[in-house]
Amino acid sequence: METDDQKTADSLKAATLYYQNNWSQGEIATEMNISRATVSRLLQYARKTGLVKIEIAAPMTPVATLTAQLQEKYQLTHLLVVPTQGAGTPDLLSRVGKAAAEYIESIVTTDDIIGLGWGKTIHQVANHLDPKDVSGITVVQMKGSVANTQSNNFAFESVNTFANAFHTLPQYLPLPVIFDHQQTKELVEQDTHIKHIIELGKKADIAVFTVGTVRDSALLFKLGYFTQAEQAYLQDHAVGDVFSRFINAQGQLVDTNIDQRTIGIPLDALANIPHSVLVAANPAKVPAVHGAVTAGYANTLIIDQGSATQLLNYDPVH
Repeated sequence: METDDQKTADSLKAATLYYQNNWSQGEIATEMNISRATVSRLLQYARKTGLVKIEIAAPMTPVATLTAQLQEKYQLTHLLVVPTQGAGTPDLLSRVGKAAAEYIESIVTTDDIIGLGWGKTIHQVANHLDPKDVSGITVVQMKGSVANTQSNNFAFESVNTFANAFHTLPQYLPLPVIFDHQQTKELVEQDTHIKHIIELGKKADIAVFTVGTVRDSALLFKLGYFTQAEQAYLQDHAVGDVFSRFINAQGQLVDTNIDQRTIGIPLDALANIPHSVLVAANPAKVPAVHGAVTAGYANTLIIDQGSATQLLNYDPVH
């Protein structure tokens, strides 16, 4: 009787001959002294178990065309589509982070307040910043930064790196972004230092943030803030979050109770920031990006080419 190890080895051999060497199933059957039906089953097993992963590389719309059409669709103050044709996931995030860092360097001026979200995307932006000779810069966290689990949200790494690049000390918001109880959150907000940090965020000249998804793998779901029932509700009603405030495809809040337990910049205040810079490098974020720019929470969008292509075609009605 064939063992699992032997089946895996046979599947790998068949898949290598079929996908890499372009052999026919008949040729593989002869080589391995098995039937064509067995070859077909081995190839199915290889795909099912992840020995073979098939990706469809749909052609992307050219950057210039995307930029013009997205600008017409959303009327943004600034739009940058980052060329990423052929880039793998890590390289894609790095390219978008670098483009966002260069844009921020180009707009920051003396005495600006830079407000930050957190997550892998913002960490990539921070890592690509070059020190700039400006003075009086304030770098502040615009939402709570303490996680309830061991998952890394890169909040402290990002604010520290931004502060180093602009020769200043970071202003932390060392609290959970979402509290268990509204009363606790409101009580904490009365602290003089916390109130000062929140007000700094509202006065920011530049806000740099990304959006989250409502997939099971979403960072906010990993950080231990929600019950299973709350997560299920958000996954049914929201397309993602902006500064941990969950929105639908039109950018409207979907749960006022959760929002009232959330500490950070309110979305109406975010919409009034002169440079509200949304950075996205993941097609899964497209629905939340659409909601954020439709509602005016971001006036600047920096996005990878593949996600931009999907955003152009995104229609929440269908």
